Amino acid sequence: MDPFTGPGAWLVLHLAIAMLGTWAARRYALHRRLLDEPGERRSHAVATPRGGGIAIVASLLTALALLALGYPGQRILLLVAGGGTLLVAAIGWIDDHRPLSPWLRLIVHAVAAAMLAAAVLQSGGDALMAATGFAAALVLVNVWNFMDGIDGLAASQAAIAALGYALLAHLDGAGGAVVWLASSLAVACLGFLPFNFPRARIFLGDVGSGAIGYGLACLCVLAMAGGGDEPGRWPLLVLPLSAFLVDATLTLGSRMLRGEPWWRAHVQHAYQRWSRRIGRHPPVTYAYATWSACSVLAMLAARRLDTAFIIVVAVAWCLAGGWIWMTLQDGARRTSLKEEEQR
Repeated sequence: MDPFTGPGAWLVLHLAIAMLGTWAARRYALHRRLLDEPGERRSHAVATPRGGGIAIVASLLTALALLALGYPGQRILLLVAGGGTLLVAAIGWIDDHRPLSPWLRLIVHAVAAAMLAAAVLQSGGDALMAATGFAAALVLVNVWNFMDGIDGLAASQAAIAALGYALLAHLDGAGGAVVWLASSLAVACLGFLPFNFPRARIFLGDVGSGAIGYGLACLCVLAMAGGGDEPGRWPLLVLPLSAFLVDATLTLGSRMLRGEPWWRAHVQHAYQRWSRRIGRHPPVTYAYATWSACSVLAMLAARRLDTAFIIVVAVAWCLAGGWIWMTLQDGARRTSLKEEEQR
C-alpha cells in the first residue's frame, strides 16, 4: 500500500510533525518575543505568539519529498512544489520576525507561482493548466494570509478543503499523489488546531498562512492533472475554497472602490465584523466550517455532471456566498449605527 507503509503510518507521521512542531514553535516564539499585539486592526484581545504554521510547512515539505520518491512520473512537479512552498514559507518566516514590504512579498509569491506554472508545462500540462496554476498559487497564498484573522479559521478551512480534494480523487479512482498530499495537509492542520482553537495559544503567522495557500494551489494543479478526459471539471475545485474566496474578493474589492489601501491590515472582512459583533470567535469558525463542509458535499455530488452544469453549480454557489457576505456586512453596519446612536 503506497506510499511505502500505508495510510495509518502516513497520517500519524504528519500529525506528529504538526503537533510537536507547533509546540516547539510556540516555545521559540515566546523566547524570541514574536508576539502579535492587540490593536484596532486586530481581532484578538491578548498578545499571542505567531509562527506556529512552520510546523505545517515541515509536514508539507516532508510529504512532497516522500511523494517525489514514490511517484517518479510526477517527481518534477512535486519537487518544484516543494521549492515553491519553501520560498513562500521563507519570506513569511522573515516577515514574522521583522515586517517586510508587501510588494517584496508579492514578488516572491509571484516567483513561486511561476515555478509551479513552469513545472506544470515541464510535466506535460497545457498552457491553460499552467496559467491556472500560476493564478491559483498567487491568489490562494494571499487569500489565506488575508483571511487568517480569528482563532481556528484558516487552519480549519484548509483542512476541510484538503480533505475534500482527497475524497474527490479517491472517488474518481485517481488516487496517487493528490490523495496523499491532501491527507498530509489536512492532518497537519488538524494537528495545529488544538494550539489555535477554541482559544489561540499561537497563530499560524505569515509562514503558515502563505504555505497553506500554496499547498492548496498545488493540490488544485495535481487534481486537474489527474482529471484525465474530464478537464472541464476544474470549476468544482473552487467550491471548497468558496468561503475564503468570496469573503476576500468582495471585501478587498470594496476597499479598492473606496480608495482604501487594500494591502494593509484591517478588520473589514465579514468574519471579522461578525466575530466582533458577537464578541466570540468559535461560532464564526464553526459557521464557516459548516459552509465549507457543504461545499465539499456539493463538489462530490456534482462531479459527474457535464461541464456546463458544473459551471452553473459553481457560479450559483459563489453567488449564494456573496449574498451571505452582504447580509453579514449589513448586520455589522446596523450594529455599528445602533452603537453610535446609543452614545
